[in-house]
Amino acid sequence: MNRQPARQKLPRAQRVAERAFATLERFLHIEAVSGVVLLVAAAIALIWANSPLSHSYHDLWHTPVSIGVGSAMFSQTLHFWINDGLMTIFFLVVGMEIRREIHEGALSSLRQAALPMAAAVGGVAVPALIYLALNHQPIRQHGWAIPTATDIAFAVGILALLGRSIPGNVRVFLLALAIIDDIAAVLIIALFYSGGLDYSGFFVAGLGILMVLSLQKIGVGSAFSYVVPGAVVWVGLLMTGAHPTLAGVVLGLMTPVLATPMRETPLEIASRAVRELLDRDSDNATDASGLSHPLRELRLAQREILPPVVRVQMALHPWVAFGVMPLFALANAGVSLGGVDLSASGPQWVLVGVALALVLGKPLGVISVSWLMVRLGWCQLPPGVSWGGICLVGLLAGVGFTMSIFIAMLAFSDEGLLGAAKLGVLLGSLVAALLGLGWGVLYVRRLRAESGQANAA
Repeated sequence: MNRQPARQKLPRAQRVAERAFATLERFLHIEAVSGVVLLVAAAIALIWANSPLSHSYHDLWHTPVSIGVGSAMFSQTLHFWINDGLMTIFFLVVGMEIRREIHEGALSSLRQAALPMAAAVGGVAVPALIYLALNHQPIRQHGWAIPTATDIAFAVGILALLGRSIPGNVRVFLLALAIIDDIAAVLIIALFYSGGLDYSGFFVAGLGILMVLSLQKIGVGSAFSYVVPGAVVWVGLLMTGAHPTLAGVVLGLMTPVLATPMRETPLEIASRAVRELLDRDSDNATDASGLSHPLRELRLAQREILPPVVRVQMALHPWVAFGVMPLFALANAGVSLGGVDLSASGPQWVLVGVALALVLGKPLGVISVSWLMVRLGWCQLPPGVSWGGICLVGLLAGVGFTMSIFIAMLAFSDEGLLGAAKLGVLLGSLVAALLGLGWGVLYVRRLRAESGQANAA
């Protein structure tokens, strides 16, 4: 007869803590929350940079941080480590999202991906053309790519605020468009915002990639084993003059979408390990060292039950959403309004160009190209997605916060133009978010009214 384990009553403090942690975990998985945290971080940065303590804001990000061994030291500012170091993790998650969508998501088939791909092209081209139409000087034209990106966290978060009445395919369309936007942004950074390349760095990056492939070939599944090869790729790209965060995209695209091949399935390994633990428990075995083998197998099965691209992305997502991205916003959204001379034509037109391109150019590009592709019969609207849904996606695509600010820092070295570009991103993204939220409320009401009429009939 199997002995039933006796349930013990937990201390009250432990029960309260368990409920609190469970509530916190559910809260952190609400998509809208990460967007709110990002918005709060940007607001804090903006207030801090324009307060009497503004000097402490700028001094903080210029604090030198050094790493090294012995006499070999590498020293950079805290701002560098956030923008060029931590943001690599953000790009790693972006790369894995792209990898998953290509394998089994909205980009897995040409027929399914054709319309969001075409809409994304329009959403990149039209904002760039609007910006260039308003900025003729070569130094200002360098910021043409700033309004071309869509912030996934903000856009999907705003969509989540509208509730479950939004058709699922509208969310899929927005997610696919934002991911294609990210692909375009990564290509733009690599092609247009990397300086003169030192090709010797590619040998170092290639060595890191070779190390990653070798570990994958011999079946190493632990994510921590890839930290050193990933660092080698990062250093190699830094040496080339390309932006080192592209290492994250490269590693994300290399992450396997299938679980590591094993002689037994993870479930079979887990079942055997659990049986062994139960047998030892029923025999009243007291030798704890004998538990190491089944426990090790249980951990292995738990790790390999999900493919690496899913497992690593799930593990990194909360750190990126609630750590890396808010820290990036805190370090970069602090635009000193007193330092932006909007009376000068240069900064003024950069601000207007970026804001107008996000608010007007994004929806115009997405909606017009989508309409044209459907009108010509080359694509068709996804099931459950009306033109009202396409308009909602177009408006939300104008929220270009994280990637747009990132590109702005690559585009401008002049503090006045950079401040104007950042302010344009903040204003444009805010207006686009409010317009998207307002249209979304009307769209939801229309869907509910149509649903009610259908039920009545």
